[in-house]
Order: sequence, then C-alpha cells, then structure tokens
Amino acid sequence: MKIKAIMVFFFSTTTPFRIALGIGLSNVYKGNSLTTLVVVGLLNACSAGLLNYMALVDLLAADFMGPKLQGDIRIQIWAYLPVLLGAGGVSLMAMWA
Repeated sequence: MKIKAIMVFFFSTTTPFRIALGIGLSNVYKGNSLTTLVVVGLLNACSAGLLNYMALVDLLAADFMGPKLQGDIRIQIWAYLPVLLGAGGVSLMAMWA
C-alpha cells in the first residue's frame, strides 16, 4: 500500500509540472530548427523502442515460451509468421507516417 501511495504522489505531482513546462517551452519553440528536429527524433526513437520492447518481450514472450508452442515446430512457424508479417506491415506503413 505504501508503494502505491508513493507512485500516486509522484504521478500527481509530476504530471502538472510537465504540462506547465510544456506550455512554457511552447513560447520559445522553433519547429524547424535543427536542435528541435534532433530532439523530437530522439524522443520518437526512444518511444518506438519502448513500444517494441513491451510488445516483443513482455507480451509475446509468455505466449511463445509456453510448452505447447515449444513442443511443435509447425505451430512455431505458424505463430512466427503473423508476427513477422505484422512487423513488416507496420514498417511499410511507416513510410507514409
């Protein structure tokens, strides 16, 4: 219970601070400067990396490491194929994002 209270406290105090910081920085924000583009690119890359990690390690690992999937190579192939097709489809859509 103590950990939850600490997490609620930090979430409730840091979120308004970050919103105020964003509002304050929007006055000096230059959308086409090199520094802005590099920072936005790095933050987007970090977000995408975290999303990939969560999807592949936390969500799919439990399914793919189960005894049913580990025991049959045909099921493994049919399980990996949609994952690879989905990753390829998202990569293809990224060309237009």
